[in-house]
Amino acid sequence: MSGKTFLDTNIAVYLYSGDEPEKRAAALALIEQNNSIVSTQVLSELANTLGRKFRLSFDVVAQAVAEVRDACTVVPVMPDTIAQALALAQKYKYSYYDSLILAAALSVGCETLAPEDMQHGQVIEGSLTIRNPFGK
Repeated sequence: MSGKTFLDTNIAVYLYSGDEPEKRAAALALIEQNNSIVSTQVLSELANTLGRKFRLSFDVVAQAVAEVRDACTVVPVMPDTIAQALALAQKYKYSYYDSLILAAALSVGCETLAPEDMQHGQVIEGSLTIRNPFGK
């Protein structure tokens, strides 16, 4: 993947999951390219998932969020991002939260979105290509 890559929440979560080492390695490889972008939504969802699903302590969750924040460019979710997400959800039939990820990626000119569970190869708005980093 070249250019700016926007990471979906599940990619960030795999950085801290010991259950699937191959996916963890793929997520780490994306981060190490030094062109990864996340939104404040991704950081919030990461914190929620690590705390609730993995039952990690607040200190560990805070450290994980800080690591992702420091390794990636972080973009805020703005009111215009929300408006665009609603339009994208209607047009592409993704959930609102997936569409919010799409809108954030588009707002900063990302070429690639790296999710696990969206349509691999789909091009959004003529400029953002969905690429599953796990090859599915």
